Amino acid sequence: MVTFVLSIFSLIAIFYILALVVENHFVPSLENISQRLKLSSDISGATLMAAGSSAPELFVSFFALFRPSGEQALGAGTIVGSAIFNILVIIGASALYKKAKLTWQPVIRDLVFYSFTILLLLLTFSDGRITFLDASLFVALYGVYLLSFKQWKRLFPYEIIDTPFEDEVSTMSSRPKVLQYIERLLSRAFFNDKGIPQKHLYNFLLSVFYIAILSHFMVESAVHVAQFLNISSAVIGLTVLAAGTSIPDLLSSMHVAKRGRGDMAIANAVGSNIFDIAIGLGLPWLCILLTKPMLDVATENLLSSVFLLFATVIALLFLLIVRRWQIGRNAGLVLIALYVLYVIYQLKAIHPAL
Repeated sequence: MVTFVLSIFSLIAIFYILALVVENHFVPSLENISQRLKLSSDISGATLMAAGSSAPELFVSFFALFRPSGEQALGAGTIVGSAIFNILVIIGASALYKKAKLTWQPVIRDLVFYSFTILLLLLTFSDGRITFLDASLFVALYGVYLLSFKQWKRLFPYEIIDTPFEDEVSTMSSRPKVLQYIERLLSRAFFNDKGIPQKHLYNFLLSVFYIAILSHFMVESAVHVAQFLNISSAVIGLTVLAAGTSIPDLLSSMHVAKRGRGDMAIANAVGSNIFDIAIGLGLPWLCILLTKPMLDVATENLLSSVFLLFATVIALLFLLIVRRWQIGRNAGLVLIALYVLYVIYQLKAIHPAL
């Protein structure tokens, strides 16, 4: 019982520290890097922000796979559950902050590649066995996605006018003193990058490093919770870890959405999903299959969620077309409500009596 309580407390603390790392260090450094590289908001959101804020899912997948006892379903469940969370909650929450008029060309591009990753995932999970070729296809698909940006813009010309980021008033003084102390203590683990552009990159890399460490302890805590409750690792991954590891994505998207970058928020959510599935699953699989001919993955509770991934794509595309590529508060509420229904579905899988 003591171990269970400590594990729950650890998960809550890790989720909070993850939020601080992203809100105070990851997003500001990313904004500066994007501006220095002169990246448009859709490309920045789909690449730098997506890869960086998806670091928890990638490291959870690595640590779960290479754990001595082997927790493949935990890592895969986290990736799949996080993908559902990203589309429904992250886009929904971003829409609640500020109505956005989206540029349809990059949104269609990302949804097309996202659909391909889901198809590949279904084919891979169909027999519950992963081969070196399967893993290679996932990584190769992400490479093709990155290379597609320039060609897609040639085929479907578009222009995104990025409005300057507006400075925000700090809310730190309104937080409890204990939380303020934790925030100040954490800031000492980063460089003071004010007026020093070169240090933005250092803080970005430090953020990813700290996220990796936190992810390790997150996996250990989640395994203890699953064992105590006597439920499968896949369910814990699909729900608790999926939401927890998506905190960086959620905060990143909400942060830029309320500052007028709706395209960046959408691109981050969909781009994160492409990264999560293609790299978050493909890269760890590829590494472990260098020494093994094949990898078995328990797909219980996973296949139905993968099918639901297709449903989220259809739901999002339908909303965007009906709303003429505008997404606002009502659409955001619909997406969040769909995620609540998904969580209820997963809870009923654990306790059918619910």
